[in-house]
Formats: sequence, C-alpha cells, structure tokens
Amino acid sequence: MKKGVRIEFDRKWLFEHRHDETPPYAYLLNGLKKAFGEGVFLKKVALNVFLVVSDKENEAGKMMECVSGILKDTYQLDPAKSRVVSVSLEELSEDEKEESSAESRADAPEEPETAEDKQETLKDCLDRIDQLAAADEFKSMAHEIATVASRITEKEKEAFFFRNYLFAIDDGCGLTTYLEFLKELLNLTGLIKSDESVVREIRLEPPKEERNMLPDMDELFPDGPFKKKVAVLCLDISEWMNKLGTRRFKTFLSEVNENAKNALVVFRVPFIDKEVLERIRNHLSDLVIVQVVSFPPFSNQDLEDCARRELKKFEYEIEDDALPLFTARMTEERSDGHFYGLRTMQKVVRELVYNKCLSNAGKEDGSRVITREDAAAICLNGETVDQTAEEMLSRLVGADAIRGRIEEIVSQIQLVKSSKDLESPCIHMRFVGNPGTGKTTVARIIGKMLKEKGVLRIGDLFEYSGRDFCGQYVGHTAPKTAGMCRDAYGSVLFIDEAYSLYRTMSDNNDFGREALDTLIAEMENHRTDLVVIMAGYSDEMDILMKGNPGLASRMPYVIEFPNFTRGQLFDIYMSMVKGKFEYADDLIPAAKAFFDAIPDETIQAKEFSNGRFVRNLFERTWAKASLRKQLSKASKIVLTREDFDRAIQDKEFSLNEKTKRVQQIGFV
Repeated sequence: MKKGVRIEFDRKWLFEHRHDETPPYAYLLNGLKKAFGEGVFLKKVALNVFLVVSDKENEAGKMMECVSGILKDTYQLDPAKSRVVSVSLEELSEDEKEESSAESRADAPEEPETAEDKQETLKDCLDRIDQLAAADEFKSMAHEIATVASRITEKEKEAFFFRNYLFAIDDGCGLTTYLEFLKELLNLTGLIKSDESVVREIRLEPPKEERNMLPDMDELFPDGPFKKKVAVLCLDISEWMNKLGTRRFKTFLSEVNENAKNALVVFRVPFIDKEVLERIRNHLSDLVIVQVVSFPPFSNQDLEDCARRELKKFEYEIEDDALPLFTARMTEERSDGHFYGLRTMQKVVRELVYNKCLSNAGKEDGSRVITREDAAAICLNGETVDQTAEEMLSRLVGADAIRGRIEEIVSQIQLVKSSKDLESPCIHMRFVGNPGTGKTTVARIIGKMLKEKGVLRIGDLFEYSGRDFCGQYVGHTAPKTAGMCRDAYGSVLFIDEAYSLYRTMSDNNDFGREALDTLIAEMENHRTDLVVIMAGYSDEMDILMKGNPGLASRMPYVIEFPNFTRGQLFDIYMSMVKGKFEYADDLIPAAKAFFDAIPDETIQAKEFSNGRFVRNLFERTWAKASLRKQLSKASKIVLTREDFDRAIQDKEFSLNEKTKRVQQIGFV
C-alpha cells in the first residue's frame, strides 16, 4: 500500500506564520524537493493539514524523517514532543495514487481558494478574537464588522470606512494585537485587498504653541498613496486630549479622513473615565462618525489565563497552587507604576521558563510543570503569600503600639461598614515618621488585612512617591493621577514623600496642586473601594495637611512610626540573618556590640534610615561572606564575625569619630 506523509499544524501557529517570506508548507516542499527531486508534491487537505506524496514507491518513511528534520532545524519543533505540529504516515487513496503532476500542487495557495474555505477562515479569526482575555467591546465590534460586511457593496465602502473608532486602552494591553486582528478581519471579509494589508501606528507629538506639531499627510504616509497602502491607521492622540477642539486639530482630522477613504482609522487614548472619554468622542464626532471601544485593564484572572497560554507556547504548564505566587509577582511589577500589561506578563513567564530550565539542568527527565516552589523563586514577597495579615503583623519587630492602632482602626472600619445606621467610612490614612521605620511594610499588611476582613476587594499595594503623580505638561497630570488611582481600586495606594506634592499656593506652574486636587476627588468618589495612605516626615506632613483644606478631614486615621531602638535594630538584623543563612556563634556578640554603640544623635536623627540601614548592613555582610566563599572554595555560605567586621569597615557603616556624621550613617 502506497503511503504519504500527513502534516497537521496548529491553526494558531500557522496563522502566526502566514506572513513569513516563505510559508511553512512551501519551505517544507522546497526542502523535500532538494532531497528527493521534483517527483514530490504537497497536497492541501484542509486549512492546516497537508499531505506530501512522491511519485516513487517506498519513500514515505524517508520523507517523514526529512520533514521532522526541517521542522526541528528551521522552526525548533519536534513532532515527537510538540503540540504545535504532528507528522505521521498515511495510506493513500486510489485518487491520490493517480496524482502525477508535482507542478500542479507545488504552490499551495496561502489564501483560501473557495468561498467555503474563506468563511471557515473568517470563523477561525472570530474564534481567536473570542478567546482573547477581556476586551468584550472589541469582540462585539469584530462580530458587528463581520456581520455588516456581507451587505457592503463597492459603492457603500466609503460609508463603512467613514466610521472611525476610539480605542481607550493602556500601554501593554495588546493594542498592536487588536489592530492586527482588525486588519485580518477586514481582509477576510473582503472589505480590503490583501496587498493593502498594512497597519500603521502613529503617536502624535505633544502640542506646542510656537509651531504645529501635527504631521502632514506626506509625513504620515511616505510610501505612496494612502488609500492603496494602509488598511488600518492608528493615531495615538493621548498628548492632544485637551486640544481636540483647536482649529489645528480639526484641520488635521479633516485631512486624515479625506485621505482614508479605503482605510479604517482608529484613535487611541489611555483607559480613562467615561465622562472624559465621552468628551473626546464628542470632539471627534464633529467631523466623523466615532464608535468608542474600551479595553479595561487586565484583571488578575485575565493575566493568569494569558500566562497559561503563554506557557503553553513553550510546552509548559503551571500548577494551580503556583498561580497565587505568579499573581503576587505581577502585583509587584504593577505596584511601582511601570507596568506594561501583556509585555510584563510575557517577561515574567519567560523568567519562569528560564529558571525552570536552570533547575532542570543536569536532570535526565526535567519537569515541564511550573511548581509553587518555582514561582516563589521569582517573587520578592513569596514567603508571605500564605501568611495572614495578623501573622505578618505579629512578626514585626518593635511594632506593638502600631499593631494596637491598626487593630483599632480596622475594627472601627468593620463596624461602620456593617451598620446601616452609620455613614460610609472614610478609610484613608496618614503614616508619619522617619525613613525605614516600616511604613511600606505596614501599608502592605493593612491592605491584606482589609481584604481578609471584607473591606477591600483585592487588597494589593500600589507604591509611588509624591512626584510620580505629576505630569510633564499641561493637561497630563489629572489623567495620569486618575489612572494611577484606577489601578489601585479595591486596594491600597501608598504615597511616600507625599509632602512633595505641595509647594506653595502661589506656585501656579507646579503640577503637584493639580495632582492633589485629582487625588482628593478620587478619595471622595471611591471612599469605600480605595485606601490612600500618605506617608512622610511628621513636620512636612503637617504642612501638607494645613495647606490643602479638606485633605486632613478625608484622612482621619494617623499612625506614628517612631525610630527603632538599638535593641530593635539588632533584632531586625538577626531576623534577616536567621531567615536566609547559617551563621557562626561569634556573629551574635559582634553585631550586638555594634548596634549598642550607635550614638544617640544618630538614633534620634531625622535622616537616620533605620530599617534600611540594617538591611544594607545585612546585604553587605553576606556579600563579604560570598567573596570569602569563592576565595576559599567553601561548599556553602556561613556568616561569621570576620564577615561582619569587614562589612562595618565600609565608610557608610563606620561609627568612629571621623565618620560619625548622620548623613554617612543613614544612607548608601
């Protein structure tokens, strides 16, 4: 019985390679012809299934080996292990045996040949869109386009393309992917031609009064007539949100749509409040029809689902009990204000895969399942994920007074929320104290505790400094601040050095006042779903409260963080040592003697960095031990008095008369 080689690709993978210079099936055919001559042809069985046939007998086995080799060398796909492609021998039917012309099958078309194939491909495209995380409004838009396309004639295309879209989507949330899907959808419905399938993304420069910063049409479309080159044009108008009513922008908008008669125009802004979004839509609607499509930021569940799919590309899986640690790592990435959605998720997934490969190194049968231990290795606070807030609070050194104050505040909040007779509580707080006294740590614990008590939905911590809220130009600060607050809905927004937002009431050029006004509005409008904690030195925080009427009354809870005592500093240091390393007995008296010798003026100084000073000393100690281990070729790190003595010799830790100054004690 004559046999051929059946090759079945994963449809999504084949779709992703549709724009390769040489499509996968054509590349395979070329390789087979080089190896077996012109008597080999490739037959398309389905959209993603191909059959390789030779006019010679008994070559199927060798062709199968050749196909596997090409897939491994060119696409790093092993058919024996990969879920992306399968290769198998198949007995040929009588009709297939009679095929004699390799030329008639040499160039299987990339585009579907029949109307039935085309509809099936359109359905596949819509299915892939429906499988995207979140993006419900985009999915509805895609189905609407697919439905109306069947009724659009050549004469009606101008009316279709006159309809523009306003995408409200944050950085890293998949804008380019959505635009590519939109282009593919237009292609498959016949609304555009394949040779017009180009997506162009343009970010408009900030407006300047002295000159026109809007590009002209030749600058936007340098490759030739716009209507023949671009299928989807995306204009990022974020920098122009407050200038859309100007004559300059109206003229630009008119010119764009005059040149875009056979292309779809998408305007992009960040995900913002509905009122602001509606105002932007109204401005654009003066000249064109505009449909708003919002893309809410990804939830934790969305990111977990995306991570599973991303790991699947590497043929990995993740255990269910490892997902909370993955989510904790994503929260850490998000909390510093530099979060890029899917791109950040992809970065974390690749880190997981690399660390797993490193862990598997030298093992004969390395696991391809990401475990809880694997996820904990990349999570900065992984050791606290399973702890309750009360357990975390009980482990804090020198926090007895703070612990009592927190329990009192949480109890009051719970009581007010559970009572129908009491007004909804204002749960924002002020943390006052010097650097390194545990304010950030306590803020994280409060978020977790309020989540456990049912006060907050999520309970994460988003940490910023005061000046992070200030924009770079007029009109930037308010939406930026609102976006940072929006990320923290259901959680804690922690603002360190909050006093830096306040300059003077006469400083009209400072964006801190605008940021504070927006913060106050957010604190009032989301008083039950957002906890804002402002932190800083006691005196500066008093000035901030006095300089902003209404702010103090919205932050009724105040927690004071005193400097640590010498004994508490020693206890913190030893807790760090015991949690990470083995240590020699002689380390304890050396460390205690050092902390007992810290001068009063240093302990009491405003600039002393308290816990940060201790952490820096701890890290310097094990760094010295690590160097000693390398030089002595020891099998493991054991912290000793020698390591500690070498660490405190560095000038920032020295307590001798020459370097007794507080500035040198407190900072690195």
